[in-house]
Amino acid sequence: MAKENKIYTPGVFGGLMRYDEEYESRFMLSPAQVVAFVVALGAGVVLMKFLFG
Repeated sequence: MAKENKIYTPGVFGGLMRYDEEYESRFMLSPAQVVAFVVALGAGVVLMKFLFG
């Protein structure tokens, strides 16, 4: 049988990423605020569809 030449690359972080816990952003949003924004955006699109479409 022929010898198989397989190249194994290392698992970079094993699927884990470590982010800096001290990172400060201009926009600190909670998950509830993000969900509310997405719902409001969807409602706005539906409203525009009824008004202009």
